[in-house]
Amino acid sequence: MKIRLSLMRGVTPTSGLLVALLAVALSLASAGPAVGGAAAPLTKVSTGIVGAIDQLGTPVALDRGFFEKWSLDVTIARPYPTGVDQLNALQAGEIQIGQVGVPMIGAVIRGMDLVILGNYTGSAARLGSDATMALVAREGSGIKPGDLQSLKGKRIAASFGTINHLYVLGLLEKAGLKPADVTLVNTPPQEMPVALLAKGIDAFSGWDPWPIAALKDVPGSSEVIRGGQVIGFLGFLVALRGWAEKNAATVERFLAARAEADKWMRANPAGTAQIAARWLPGTRPEIALEAMKYNVQQLDIRISANNYRALHSANDRLNKLGHLPSVIDVNKAFAPQYILKVMKEHAGLFSDLAPIPQAAQVGPGFNFRP
Repeated sequence: MKIRLSLMRGVTPTSGLLVALLAVALSLASAGPAVGGAAAPLTKVSTGIVGAIDQLGTPVALDRGFFEKWSLDVTIARPYPTGVDQLNALQAGEIQIGQVGVPMIGAVIRGMDLVILGNYTGSAARLGSDATMALVAREGSGIKPGDLQSLKGKRIAASFGTINHLYVLGLLEKAGLKPADVTLVNTPPQEMPVALLAKGIDAFSGWDPWPIAALKDVPGSSEVIRGGQVIGFLGFLVALRGWAEKNAATVERFLAARAEADKWMRANPAGTAQIAARWLPGTRPEIALEAMKYNVQQLDIRISANNYRALHSANDRLNKLGHLPSVIDVNKAFAPQYILKVMKEHAGLFSDLAPIPQAAQVGPGFNFRP
């Protein structure tokens, strides 16, 4: 907080009034921006990320000092290979807050008491948000850019139970194809460009940076489609319900720091790309910079009915296709009260985002109905 004092006529530097004013100024300046307005010592929080461009909000908040600004001492675990690995760490108590998407559905079905605190990527303003996803094909595969029906009969890599799996299922549905019309190959994201180069697959569905890396490193490869708004993106900040309820003020400060980091990223994609190169092993700066063009389109930590619908739609689709045994009640999965408080008390953190449509806004007592 900046305090500007001017000497009033007749007040000297040694007067009691000026001393009092300076004391007030120092007191206010030390208060910091903690939610609720009270000064607080640094609170330790351990959190995790997956090695993907769209997970950079937490490293940026740490590198840029936003966590410390909001009275938090945050430790980030090494990037986990998948959201499943990160959920295992969360359940084991190695971290308190994680960033996961589709894998959280299976975890909740199996009894893990998770709550969604906000989005690390996605959109509260609209339902369709998949700009960080792409389908890349190899030369000679017979798959044509823009022609999703040419996927029929092909071998397509996806990481089963993740957002790239959901994305390819959405693309097939858009093309009027069924999963049985292709051969889906369960493949870790980082191995997809290598599999494409070796011609073990015809195409892969992936999140950045892997599609961009493949286009640069696999001769003759081509982008079949990027985005397309075929799915509502699932990218959630999550915690165990009991921990979140006992640490509400910490959750609010964490979300505020993340919101501030997201706003900085939206305005500074080049600076974010430099941070990506440090945090994501093997990510080249030029690939990170290109990926940021798409990532900034989905930096929206807010929660709306669109996110409830995206989660329900994903769960319902995977259940009908036999990949998940049941459908969860998304109303129990979301805990919007923390981010709603941040949105109300610190509206400036979201001033550059599109407004949430009135029909999609959530509040106390909100109940989503499919």
